[in-house]
Amino acid sequence: MTFVGEAMDTAVIVDPRTVAPRDARELSRQFFERMAALEEGTHAYQYARNTLIEMNISLVRFAAGRFRNRGDDMEDIVQTGMIGLIKAIDRFDPAREVEFTSFALPYIMGEIKRFFRDTTWAVHVPRRLQELRVELAKAREELSSRLDREPTVAELATLMNISEDEVVEGQFAANGYNSASLDAALTGGGPEHGEAVLADYIGVEEHGLRLVEDFQSLAPLMAELDERDRRILHLRFVEEATQAEIGEQLGCSQMHVSRLLKRIIVRLRRGMLGELDCA
Repeated sequence: MTFVGEAMDTAVIVDPRTVAPRDARELSRQFFERMAALEEGTHAYQYARNTLIEMNISLVRFAAGRFRNRGDDMEDIVQTGMIGLIKAIDRFDPAREVEFTSFALPYIMGEIKRFFRDTTWAVHVPRRLQELRVELAKAREELSSRLDREPTVAELATLMNISEDEVVEGQFAANGYNSASLDAALTGGGPEHGEAVLADYIGVEEHGLRLVEDFQSLAPLMAELDERDRRILHLRFVEEATQAEIGEQLGCSQMHVSRLLKRIIVRLRRGMLGELDCA
């Protein structure tokens, strides 16, 4: 075992990274219980927290291993997963009698998936189409080696047991994986015509399109709010009621309505920006 003694009712671990996952489960419980009794910011609290992080790195590596074939640097994926692990440690409540591994994995996986969503795709594409693109690439590779030529849409649809329209949709969505700069020079214009760029041949930027993605991101966050919070937002931003008018309908003071609005808006903003830490 990796203990050298007992300090503050919690074992001192020489190298937390060497603790076997089976031992880490029980030790994590002890460290969480001890951390709950310590004052945040103290040396003892920080030691317990850091030990929990290092002792559970195997969880991050386990989750990161699922993305081994994505072509990205595994260390980048592990570092991203560590963010999820730290968030899980800071939010875990041992009194709820839930295994920490079950609690932490969704946080770790969520951070890794967000990493791919934010850094891999040049254009936001629905998860269904992202997954379809991966399966489509595998099917194309299999058929290309078998047929010694590029497979047709019909052949891909048959192998994947989907419709041809879905194959076309997946191929179209794959265009969002990479992007080209609007300032990239286009060939074929000739020096006599001056240097042409892609931006010269497309329409003006439509700022309203950004709202579409914002609405899509906001919808699930709104669904997580309780009925009272949604009603407050509706009264304030749809019916354009004043805080005093909202207070009259809810039976509370204008100041309380102001605090509720601030809390709701902060929660939605952090959800939109992917910042889940509570201030």
